[in-house]
Amino acid sequence: MRVLLVEDEPAAALVLAKGLREQAYAVDIAGDGDTAIFQAGTTDYDAVILDVMLPRRDGFSVCRAIREAGSMVPILMLTARDAVEARIEGLDCGADDYLVKPFDFGELLARLRALVRRGRQPLLPERITVGPLVIDTRSRQVRLRNSDVLLTAKEYALLEYFVRRAGDVVSRADISEHVWDEHHDPLSNVVDVYVQRLRRKLDRSGSESLIRTRRGEGYQLVIGAVAS
Repeated sequence: MRVLLVEDEPAAALVLAKGLREQAYAVDIAGDGDTAIFQAGTTDYDAVILDVMLPRRDGFSVCRAIREAGSMVPILMLTARDAVEARIEGLDCGADDYLVKPFDFGELLARLRALVRRGRQPLLPERITVGPLVIDTRSRQVRLRNSDVLLTAKEYALLEYFVRRAGDVVSRADISEHVWDEHHDPLSNVVDVYVQRLRRKLDRSGSESLIRTRRGEGYQLVIGAVAS
């Protein structure tokens, strides 16, 4: 999933982005309100983490502008202001949730998961069976025929995107949009490289791949069993 992090403090933004990326999120960073509005209007994000205290345009103004543009992307606001009036203003301007600084990173992750579940992304159960695969979406653990499969954060993010779009043919552009951030070069073959990495870890000789190539279209995760 791809997240827009709007934070004007570079050190705080880098720490948050690093933590989110370690949890398999693709993260773009905006350091001011105008940049945030532009990025939210040009990229299909799965969620926005929005600091209230920003230069030029504060988070409330940014949130209103995103909503006025018609976007329903889930928005989690961050602020050092604990006053009830500030929380009310944040929610009234279109935010979906509010987190007061300082906060525990685990709570931020939990609130982000909850927002995505209530937003546009389909709800994934905590345990999913896809053919011989068993995926724990909370711990991001993957097992294949009762053996653990060790995936990097990016490999897991790619697998989860395939699971969310199970049965659909997804283009390389779709995958890039949701699994990689703004620094990804769309002309590179990195998507194909990671698909091949997943196949090497998930497929067994003599069996057809779970991830099929659809020539000229993209890739398709073929479901062999329903979620449980």
